[in-house]
Amino acid sequence: MHRDCIILAGGMGTRLQSVVNDKPKCLAEVNGKPFLYYICQHLSKYHFCKVIFSVGYKKDMVIDYVMSHRDEFKFAFDFAEEDEPLGTGGAILNALQYSDTQDFFVINGDTFFDVNYDEMSFWQENKMADCTLALKPMQNADRYGLVNMNDESQIIGFEEKKTGSSGLINGGVYCIFRNSFLNIPFPQKFSFEKDYLEKMINERDMIGYVSDNYFIDIGIPEDYAKAQTEIPALFSTI
Repeated sequence: MHRDCIILAGGMGTRLQSVVNDKPKCLAEVNGKPFLYYICQHLSKYHFCKVIFSVGYKKDMVIDYVMSHRDEFKFAFDFAEEDEPLGTGGAILNALQYSDTQDFFVINGDTFFDVNYDEMSFWQENKMADCTLALKPMQNADRYGLVNMNDESQIIGFEEKKTGSSGLINGGVYCIFRNSFLNIPFPQKFSFEKDYLEKMINERDMIGYVSDNYFIDIGIPEDYAKAQTEIPALFSTI
């Protein structure tokens, strides 16, 4: 199955600055290894042709890490560099110059979601979707907005963050049909979440892929602390 994956690894990690202030979020150490290590180990289980690291903030640190550990990765890789912040959408467009696969994945460098990429890719093809979102059921979803979908798994709406909410959250893993995405006249800088997912919901066929597997976003100190024990425990079993 011919496909690439873009890792958005250029974030500053503003909310994490109190505990990680000298490196990009994706390089924050978890049990002695960069968070990015675990993401790449998970990707290595699946059939990716190439992984493209979208880098911006302190990009040389990410490039140096990947290049010095290249033997650990079972895939080809490239770097899409930003000289100025392009937003999540602009970062994806910038990275696509290094990819030519019909479908491609996008994941966040500060989030780990133990999804089955093969299953998700099959789901995308079976539904003939323009974009498939990995959704995580969550009881305490105050940090996240909710995603609504109908009985046919079509995404029909996004809800803003609110206290006491529970339901399906956006897990930050996307499978995107290249031609459909590139057919939209985006500006150079834009938000993938706001300017594509939310604005194009009625113009593109967006599908939800629900997985109740392990999920963590290390964007805040509390969850970064949880990752120190949860991630190593997870990798001892998968």
